[in-house]
Amino acid sequence: MIRPHRSLLLAALALPVVLAGCRGMKSDVPPIHLNPNMDHQARFEEQEANPFFADGAAMRPPVPGTVARGRLRTTENAPLELGRTAAGDFVAEIPMQVTAALVERGQERYDIHCAVCHGYAGDGKGIIMVGNGGQGYGYTPAPTYHSDFLRTVPDGYLYDVITNGVRSMPSYGHQVSPADRWAIVAYVRALQRTQDATLEDLPEPERERLQVANPNVNVTQ
Repeated sequence: MIRPHRSLLLAALALPVVLAGCRGMKSDVPPIHLNPNMDHQARFEEQEANPFFADGAAMRPPVPGTVARGRLRTTENAPLELGRTAAGDFVAEIPMQVTAALVERGQERYDIHCAVCHGYAGDGKGIIMVGNGGQGYGYTPAPTYHSDFLRTVPDGYLYDVITNGVRSMPSYGHQVSPADRWAIVAYVRALQRTQDATLEDLPEPERERLQVANPNVNVTQ
């Protein structure tokens, strides 16, 4: 007589042999789905009726005031979203009103995302470039914003670099929203003016204050 525990052992050993013998055999019986998860659930095709909604339609219209993902970058929005004209050229100027609030927002975003490489003065001497005892950390040197080239490029070029990156600089399109990218461009232009300004750029009250503080300086030139 075979003892019960030996019977279970024989069954356990025989099962893999039986299953292996079934490999390659065709069957009309659906396979056993041990863990169904959410593989089988109610769904509706396009144009199909759905009694859940009052209008009986499965396809829902867009929520008023919203834009579907991937639909914002239209030709009309190209200057704001892409920094380019409808023809594909870089826009010459920031396509929104430049205010003190915009520049201040740009400074905040710049200090967070850009200053680490480009420096707080925009001179390319961020901590990544000049840290480690002045030796840097092996990164490609960041360019200064005060070069003739970057002073004369269109605003759309700077926006495109922030969006898509250039050379060894990565894209910041996911970290920085389009409005904040333009704010950073406005702040970069402000940084450039700080290193290339003339007395004519100062309001008259500031010129007078400068004259009082520095009587030996001719503020009319």
